Amino acid sequence: MKQILFFAFIFLLLFACNQKQEKVIDSNQLSVEEKKDSINIKKLFDSALMDGKSYEWLRDLTSNIGGRLSGSPEAAKAVVWGEKLMKEVGLDSVWLQPVMVPHWVRGEKEIATYTTNGIQKNVPICALGFSVATQKSGVLAEVIEVKSLEEAEALGNKMKGKIVFFNRPFDNTLINTFKAYGGCVDQRVQGAAICGKFGAKGVIVRSMTNAIDDYPHTGTMSYGNLPKEKHIPTAAISTRAANILSDDLKENPKLKFYFKQNCETLPDTPSFNVVGEIKGAETPENIFVVGGHLDSWDLGDGAHDDGTGIVQSLEVAYLFKQNNIKPKNTIRVVFFMNEENGTRGAKKYAELAKQNKENHIGGLESDAGGHTPRGFSIDANSAHTKLLKSWKKLLAPYGLHDIEKGGSGADISPLKGENVTLVGYRPDSQRYFDYHHTSTDTFDKVNKRELELGSASMASIVYLMDKYLYNNTPVKQ
Repeated sequence: MKQILFFAFIFLLLFACNQKQEKVIDSNQLSVEEKKDSINIKKLFDSALMDGKSYEWLRDLTSNIGGRLSGSPEAAKAVVWGEKLMKEVGLDSVWLQPVMVPHWVRGEKEIATYTTNGIQKNVPICALGFSVATQKSGVLAEVIEVKSLEEAEALGNKMKGKIVFFNRPFDNTLINTFKAYGGCVDQRVQGAAICGKFGAKGVIVRSMTNAIDDYPHTGTMSYGNLPKEKHIPTAAISTRAANILSDDLKENPKLKFYFKQNCETLPDTPSFNVVGEIKGAETPENIFVVGGHLDSWDLGDGAHDDGTGIVQSLEVAYLFKQNNIKPKNTIRVVFFMNEENGTRGAKKYAELAKQNKENHIGGLESDAGGHTPRGFSIDANSAHTKLLKSWKKLLAPYGLHDIEKGGSGADISPLKGENVTLVGYRPDSQRYFDYHHTSTDTFDKVNKRELELGSASMASIVYLMDKYLYNNTPVKQ
């Protein structure tokens, strides 16, 4: 009994210390104005965690519409869904912004096999976006394994008639898995352009993930300036299958790999960005964009990429309204179309902003999944970067410790300018590439609390940027 009482006393002591520490952060390290901000930020988090809508919005989007590849019927349904939802939230105005998008279709499920030591092995593959199909009977050829574009280029005509296998894995020593992705993705994007000019019959690429599993990861690729007659079929191979194939090639360098895919690029099709806004109360001519991309790849439901970014962006506006926060500048929520294979929505948005002489002062993009919030990356001038970094003491109690200079996002980057402050929301990245561009990117992989914490994190930095960045005066870019 004494032992139980002792541990209970220790627990209560630690709890009291934690409570005291929170009071020290709130009371002694903040100015009078910062204390007001701290209270408002707490309200945003409380609202998101107690009355957030993002999780159910995401359930609806992924379960009732699913994958939303540009040009698909599902993408068209998502536009209708997004417009309706923005109106239900009660934004001051909602409209559709027309944009022509590419329309690539996968066709029937891909097939891949090879035989070694008398054993036939079935291989999980998927066509890469914009790849051409194989001939109807498929492609069968010997395999050459390479680790880089430079190694492939050096092979030259030795590639003729062969299938080139790009097998450079993620650098697992990199804590930021987006850096690991950036260190590998060139083989996916440019591999076929290099191999096609030397007469290779096809390309297979190790999937872009640090996980070792049987799920191939799709993604966009390019033929560059190659003439159409040199376009060759290109597919991703799962990481486990890539490791096995690499081992089998060491034993049997002459083994032949077979694959068949039925993809096709159709004519461009009309689509839309979905746009809604809360009008600024003091300087409505200053526009701050919050958004993600509405399209996704077709294999899964596009939950983490980028359904989470879409619902979090709208929840920023919802949380402002719930807490009666009237922004000084106009807050514009944008569901961009076609980030995955063209960024046409982002380019059209920036083009129309310039054409209409709109005055964008900043943007926040969520396109890194719905995992635990870690912070923000800042693409801004030195003064604004310094200001955003100064908010760490307000945001750190919510786990937002990483506020550093870096990129923002593919959809808001066309708005970049000297006085435009662009920010990327950065959740924890360790699990993101387990699901990225795969059939496993589904609603059940998203944690409700993590998602809601992300919405509140985004709303908090928007609140601070709206209040402090431009001192509530019109900004001319």
